[in-house]
Amino acid sequence: MIPEIEFKSASEIQAFQEQKLQKLLSYLAENSSFYKRAFKQHNIAVSEIKSLEDLTKLPVTTKEDLHKYNDDFICVPTSKIIDYVTTSGTTGNPVFFGLSDKDLDRLAYNEAISFACSGITNEDTIQLMTTIDRRFLAGLAYFLGARKLGAGIIRVGAGIPELQWDSIFKFNPSYLIAVPSFLLKLIEYAENNDIDVNSSSVKGVICIGEPLKNQDFSDNSLSQKIKEKWNIDLFSTYASTEMSTAFAECEFQQGGHLHPELIIVEVLDDDNQPVNEGEEGELVVTTLGVETIPLLRFKTGDVIKAHYNFCKCGRNTLRLGPVIGRKKQMIKYKGTTIYPPAMFNLLNDFSEIENYIIELDKNEVGMDNITIKLGTKAASEALMQRLKDHIRAKLRVLPKIIILPIDEVNKLKFPGINRKPILFVDKRN
Repeated sequence: MIPEIEFKSASEIQAFQEQKLQKLLSYLAENSSFYKRAFKQHNIAVSEIKSLEDLTKLPVTTKEDLHKYNDDFICVPTSKIIDYVTTSGTTGNPVFFGLSDKDLDRLAYNEAISFACSGITNEDTIQLMTTIDRRFLAGLAYFLGARKLGAGIIRVGAGIPELQWDSIFKFNPSYLIAVPSFLLKLIEYAENNDIDVNSSSVKGVICIGEPLKNQDFSDNSLSQKIKEKWNIDLFSTYASTEMSTAFAECEFQQGGHLHPELIIVEVLDDDNQPVNEGEEGELVVTTLGVETIPLLRFKTGDVIKAHYNFCKCGRNTLRLGPVIGRKKQMIKYKGTTIYPPAMFNLLNDFSEIENYIIELDKNEVGMDNITIKLGTKAASEALMQRLKDHIRAKLRVLPKIIILPIDEVNKLKFPGINRKPILFVDKRN
C-alpha cells in the first residue's frame, strides 16, 4: 500500500510532480472558470510552466477567493458531485466542496497510505472517535481510508468516555483516531472506574486537531501528560478539507510526510516567494488528482517549517513540522509576536487547569489585547502566581487571566455544533 515514489530520490520525486503539475494546469485551463480568468488576467500560457520553480510565475489562490468565487472553482457538472462537504470555518465562513466518485476514491487512497505510513495494516482495527456527519470531511476520509486499507473500523463518534471504553474492551481496536485532549478524558474516566488503560488492546492513536510536538519534534506538554499514564504511540497528523490530503507521521515521528502523488508543497514568505530551507513561512499547496475543486497555489494560512533531510524510514519526501500558528492569528502584544499554539503549550504545562480558551480583541487605542479564560478546581493565589511566572518566562509578556467555572469555559469551547474544540477566538474584526 505504501507508494514506491515516496522512496525515490528527491530529483525523481520532483520530476514526477512536474509531470503531474502540467496535467493539472491543462485541466484547470479547460475546466475551471476561476483559473481560466486568472490565467487570462495575468497573461499566463500554462504550456510554459514546466518546473516546480515555475510555480512562482503563477498567482496564488487565497481563502478569500474561495469565499467570493466558490462556484467558479467547480470543474465538473453538478450531476457528477456525489458528496457535499463544507469546511469547519475555523478562520471564516464555511466554504462548500463537492466530491465526485473519483475524488472519493482519491480521498480513500490518501487516508489509506497515510495510515500505512504510521504503521497501520489490514490486520488492525481502528476506533473512530470523531463525527462522520454534519458535512465534515475528516470522519468520512478515515472511514474510507480504513476500508481501502482493509482494516476494521469501529464508528463510535465523538465524546462519551463510557461508550468508548465499552467499545475498546468489546472489539479490541489496536488504534484510535481522536483529539488528543479527549484522551485525557478517557484516562480520567478509567482512573475513576478502576480501568487499567495499559491492559487494553490500544497500542497507538492517530491524533487530530491539536498539536502534540514542539518544533524540535519532542513531545509537548499535552503529549507528555497522556504518555505518563498511557503507554501508547501518538502520531501527529496535518490535513484540511481544501487539501483533501493528509500529512502523516511514520514510526520515527519526525513530521508529516508528503504524498507526492497527491499534493505539491511550497513554503512562502509575505511576498509569496519561497523561504530559505529551514525558515518558517506560510504553507501553500497545489492539489493533484482532484476532479471537482482542484486548487493551484492555495494559501493555507498556516505557518510551518518544512524538513528536507532523509528520514530513517527510508522516505525522501518533504516533511512538515508542527504548525507554528495561523497567519491571521498572529498577535503583536506589547512588542512581542505570539501565535496561539505557544500559549496552548504553556497552559497545558499545568495539570490543575481543566480547560481554557484564549480571546483576542483590540483595546481602546487599537492594540491587540489577550484574555486567557481558564477553568480549574484548584484556583488559588499560588497557582495564579506560578502560571504568571511561567508565562512571563516563556513569552516575556503577560496577558490578562480570568478564572471561570469549568462548565462555562466548556460552553465557550464548544459553541453550536462545532466538531472541534475552539481554543482561540479572534474578536479584532
